[in-house]
Amino acid sequence: MKLALGLPKGSLENSTIELFKRAGIHIRKSDRSYYPSCDDPELDLIVMRPQEIPRYVEQGILDAGITGQDWIEENKAQVVEVTELNYSKSTRHKCRWVLAVPEDSPFKKAEDLAGKRIATELVATTKRFFDSRSIPVEVEFSWGATEVKPPRLVDAIVDITETGSSLRANRLRIIETLMETCTVIIANKNAWGDQQKRNKLENLKMLLQGTLDAENYVGLKCNVQESCLEAIIKVLPSLHNPTVSQLYEKGWLAVETILPFSETKHVIPLLKRAGASGIVEYPVSKVIP
Repeated sequence: MKLALGLPKGSLENSTIELFKRAGIHIRKSDRSYYPSCDDPELDLIVMRPQEIPRYVEQGILDAGITGQDWIEENKAQVVEVTELNYSKSTRHKCRWVLAVPEDSPFKKAEDLAGKRIATELVATTKRFFDSRSIPVEVEFSWGATEVKPPRLVDAIVDITETGSSLRANRLRIIETLMETCTVIIANKNAWGDQQKRNKLENLKMLLQGTLDAENYVGLKCNVQESCLEAIIKVLPSLHNPTVSQLYEKGWLAVETILPFSETKHVIPLLKRAGASGIVEYPVSKVIP
């Protein structure tokens, strides 16, 4: 059994391949090939534009794919959303599709654009947005560099943003958010109903999500005298209970736990004051609850 899986080409391509690598799946792809190989014999991979992946998954040409929620909505694809994967080109936050206009324009809200021209790659969704408010506009497809088109070529744009920096650099301001989106694993309904393929997808979900979750955690271990153990335990936050094991030297214990990276700056000094020694912080590659 092989799972036919579509991987996104473009801005998400390198970050997706890197995520798989950190999850333990090594993908090898040449610049001219759209059919990468990997060290997982149960995966049959193809790289394509994320805009097309929902359609091919819905049709069953692909069993599953990694794409954006925005392209599922754009295609109105009837697929199973297996899990969200909160990563993008440069952040771990959701992106937004926004309606933006030139800084010095008089437009303050979507209704002000009645009779105007909008450029976007997200054509169908944008049309549905304006139709739902009965605002007559002309929506045209943008092949790229959408943010440079106002005000000379169009009156406004609908574009995707992570941080808003590109919009600000082109002297554009956001007047409305159409939708939030993030990367997701999707599956064809028939593939999801196949137990073997479903198991494979759930395994992928576990590994990829565990890899992303691990970015927020570190491992911490230290040595402590038995008399200080209760004080150490009170200091340590943990996903569950910390691991405590006997050291060779009588009366000494090793304590190990996983904790959020943001807490280490507070926890480590408290551990030292509570009697811990040999404190070691180390990265973790996966966190599976």
